[in-house]
Amino acid sequence: MLAPFACHPDQSRGRLFEEKLSSFRSPFQRDRDRIIHSSAFRRLKHKTQVFVEHEGDYYRTRLTHTIEVAQVARTISGVLGLNTDLAEAVALAHDLGHTPFGHTGEDAMERLMAPYGGFDHNAQALRIVTRLERHYADFDGLNLTWETLEGIAKHNGPVRGPNAEEKHAGPLPYALAEVNAAWDLELDSHASAEAQVAAIADDVAYSHHDLHDGLRSGLFNELDLMELPVTGPAFEEVDRLYPGLDKMRRRHEALRRVFGRMVEDVIAVAQNRLVAAQPKSVADIRHMGTTVIRFSKPLYQELKVIRSFLFHRMYRAPSVMKERARVTQVIDGLFPLFLAEPGLLPAEWQPDVVGAEGDTELARIVCDYVAGMTDRFALSEGERLLGAGFIGSPL
Repeated sequence: MLAPFACHPDQSRGRLFEEKLSSFRSPFQRDRDRIIHSSAFRRLKHKTQVFVEHEGDYYRTRLTHTIEVAQVARTISGVLGLNTDLAEAVALAHDLGHTPFGHTGEDAMERLMAPYGGFDHNAQALRIVTRLERHYADFDGLNLTWETLEGIAKHNGPVRGPNAEEKHAGPLPYALAEVNAAWDLELDSHASAEAQVAAIADDVAYSHHDLHDGLRSGLFNELDLMELPVTGPAFEEVDRLYPGLDKMRRRHEALRRVFGRMVEDVIAVAQNRLVAAQPKSVADIRHMGTTVIRFSKPLYQELKVIRSFLFHRMYRAPSVMKERARVTQVIDGLFPLFLAEPGLLPAEWQPDVVGAEGDTELARIVCDYVAGMTDRFALSEGERLLGAGFIGSPL
């Protein structure tokens, strides 16, 4: 049973290109399945979060991260009476637009694309699902429902208007502007509760697994985490319940408690806010003027301490920064090379190149190609086209 403020599939605003309804899947289930079967989703297997793909089999990739986000989103949505299929679809699509090499690659692409309309991974995800996936006879993209596109565009909050984040004050990224011009996504309102769940599930997943990956990498240890809020009490509880537990089990038991604390907090806060607001429809959720799915203020402040720790000890660790510099050279080398010599792009990209009108449109085609690369393919193409000496050797 769905809550009245959930997104009901029979009330969907439909698809840009009308299609016959499935006899056994709801519109949001079809969205989810199309995302899973897309080429961009498969490539997430070899795109990384913090560490570069070759650095170890146990570190999270964009794919494993996405699966974890979807699991959290299903759990929270189910408890709150929301549409689990829509929440899962948005969660599965939320990282489709990421470049190779995680946020390092995104930083490089933002800089390189600044003269050509900018780059934003959420906007790029929209470009992928509306234009770049080319498998269907009747349309480009995946022809997702309005609700899923809305969730991809603004799961982190309004993009325009008084409630938008300050970082969205400038011009819209061109990929987002193109989609919004074709189909108004109401960028000045909040997204559905399902999309908000996908956003908080992303926070829960990376806050948990970055701690795990950081421990495995040796960038910090359990003693460091025992000095922090949330993680410290979790380790203390495990030590009290299981004295002498071996290192790996102790680590897992502590971090699963951190995970559980975050999920339980989000659910409790959402339930309280929903009772107080009494939304009668998804429109009420969109126009509340604030998010209904969020951490409590005390936990949010504690997580800020953990994120500051991760920033200094993991994201900006000397070894990570050295690898960031190396892989940035790959993006910095490949993008201008393809821009100057677009004939180097694969044959299937040449019709787009021939049809490009001006430098800006060509740059966006090159951006689509480079941003879609996996870590390993970007490294191999960098070595092939630029030379191994250009990008240096891996750590």
